[in-house]
Amino acid sequence: MLVSPSGPTLPERVERGIALLERWGLRVRVGRHVFDRNGYLAGHDDDRLRDLNAAFADPDVRAVVCTRGGYGAQRIVDGLRPGTPKHLVGFSDITALQLAVWRHGRWPSVHGPGAAWFDDRLPAASAASLHAALFTSGPLRSYVSDIEETSVVRVPGPPVRGVLLGGNLSMLASTVGTADMPDLAGAILLLEDVAEAPYRVDRMLTHLRRAGALRGVAGVAVGQFTDCVGGGATSVADVLREHLGALGVPVLGGLRVGHGVGQETVVLGAPAILDAGVGCLTSREAVIGDSAAAGC
Repeated sequence: MLVSPSGPTLPERVERGIALLERWGLRVRVGRHVFDRNGYLAGHDDDRLRDLNAAFADPDVRAVVCTRGGYGAQRIVDGLRPGTPKHLVGFSDITALQLAVWRHGRWPSVHGPGAAWFDDRLPAASAASLHAALFTSGPLRSYVSDIEETSVVRVPGPPVRGVLLGGNLSMLASTVGTADMPDLAGAILLLEDVAEAPYRVDRMLTHLRRAGALRGVAGVAVGQFTDCVGGGATSVADVLREHLGALGVPVLGGLRVGHGVGQETVVLGAPAILDAGVGCLTSREAVIGDSAAAGC
């Protein structure tokens, strides 16, 4: 079932996503309000929430695929009523919903492209990565790409294990103080963002630190910080190195996870390994309730 819990989307992009899902043998349903528009939102709050809860309640729906992020998920997340365990697919603003389903039932969710498919940003490798997350239960490996600006954000250390949590930095910082903020102690924290100036990334990381949210993390996986420029000569990589380097845990930047070209899919809420030496993040799509460890 396709839903639009955040920003409005374009039918032609969703058509490309539907075609891809159908080529994989999936039967695609489209939520009633997927193409609604109410300013910067994909329709009214009640309608977006109604589509989302209907998808979770339907026993025939195996995956709830968000069309895109944008903004709006936090406006409706308190009304989310997850039914039976199923995939929740999306990223960016959808991080708010993924944090909620983790709190609700410790369910893994798929941090990957939505159904509004961008051909110029998502090559065949991106589609293959999403397919592997949806159709296999084996490990999903993401390796450092030297062309990513965050590839210089790296703190060496031994491989660390933990549940992969986090996602979009803006959404995570906005969740502090709510019931959906996860305990990150012992977790591998994933961070990515888009169009946030370095000083705003600084502010969000400072807020997370002051709130105690980063205390006890096992390691940090840094994805794509796309178009995060402005505000002076300090780069977003400088900010990330300063804040994350002070945590005293392994940090691995340069992962193709986020809003950039070549986006790869990972599984949040699943066991993971961060190996800063090899330059690899391994997440695993586990059967709901399966706590078997992943392996690089």
